[in-house]
Amino acid sequence: MIVVTGGAGFIGSNIVKSLNRRGEEDVIVVDDLTDGSKFSNLADLLIADYLDKDNLADTVTHGHDIARRVRAVIHQGACTDTTEWDGRYMMQENFDYSKKLLHYCVDRHIPFIYASSASVYGAGPGFAEDAANERPLNVYGYSKLLFDQYVRRHFHEADSQIVGLRYFNVYGPREAHKTGMASVAWHFHRQVAQQGEARLFEGSDGYAAGEQQRDFVYVDDVAAVNLYFMDHPGQSGIFNVGTGASQSFNELARAVIDWHGRGEIRYIPFPEGLAGHYQSFTQADISALRNAGYREPFQTVEQGVRAYLDELEGR
Repeated sequence: MIVVTGGAGFIGSNIVKSLNRRGEEDVIVVDDLTDGSKFSNLADLLIADYLDKDNLADTVTHGHDIARRVRAVIHQGACTDTTEWDGRYMMQENFDYSKKLLHYCVDRHIPFIYASSASVYGAGPGFAEDAANERPLNVYGYSKLLFDQYVRRHFHEADSQIVGLRYFNVYGPREAHKTGMASVAWHFHRQVAQQGEARLFEGSDGYAAGEQQRDFVYVDDVAAVNLYFMDHPGQSGIFNVGTGASQSFNELARAVIDWHGRGEIRYIPFPEGLAGHYQSFTQADISALRNAGYREPFQTVEQGVRAYLDELEGR
């Protein structure tokens, strides 16, 4: 049995899909379906059971033991809203909950693979897994960093696998429920389809209009990295998950426009509220991931956007 928390969410449901593709159906999905629209991410998947996230927390807290049947916990559940400034809520969701699962897994020798975030690096300029590079710009990034730091302090206690994966800018199918927090690829697609234009920010932090750059990584590649570590329980550590090559928002917008065969780019003023809290450049250093044995190539923006929109529109 494999437990996937956040399994009805964007990355979690894609991990379940990837497990199904290889014949794995003994999967427990853990999530919060207060937003019932997320059911659609599970409707075409095969799972063994569903648990509310609070029920799993109760199971862990009160010592009920399902560990005899669990092969791995892939922990994707979190509050991922980077505009959320309720620090108490963020720590409860992203730090306290994760600690409970970590200790449950370590005590029972269960592999624990969890989602961290490239937001821990803030504005950079360094994007290697090193404390000197870790300067988050918001409380979401800090909640992820704090858990990474906690894991680092407790690595020596564990004789089972602990893997933290620092996702860069993930895009792909099953993210529509995220609406405002969905990827820019999703937003550009809707904008071009409905208004015939993709809206990008004007220049900021010394970058020309639309030339801010991110490491955009396709969700299938992210799922593949998770499954790689599940298949290699001897590997532990904190690893970046990105392509290792940044591309501009202009390139992403052009890939969406090319897919539609129409549309144009329009630049809009940079929001004042994002000043000082915005990553104008990210690029994963994936040396540690490669050194851990992961050799698969990552899709470029042009490849990933085509695969994404083909699936989204049933082509």
